[in-house]
Amino acid sequence: MTKADIVNEIARSTGLERTAVLTVVEKLMDVIKDNMANGENVYLRGFGTFAIKERAEKLARNITKNTSVVIPAHKVPTFKPAPSFKEAVAK
Repeated sequence: MTKADIVNEIARSTGLERTAVLTVVEKLMDVIKDNMANGENVYLRGFGTFAIKERAEKLARNITKNTSVVIPAHKVPTFKPAPSFKEAVAK
């Protein structure tokens, strides 16, 4: 399912204009991205948590050149679904 499919489904089921729904969906994604970029987690009760995890520095291998490469510590965005979300998917 794409963003356009989501917008069309919401517009069809609510009777709202597609452009209004698109604006809301895009703003929701912007708010989530902005908060995570500022180091804040986003909690959506009944849906899940968008969180930031720290990855430690590690040593990796470049097998084509047979050299070691240091991957610096960095942050990655993650998503942890709510229990009700997990149950719905499992059924």
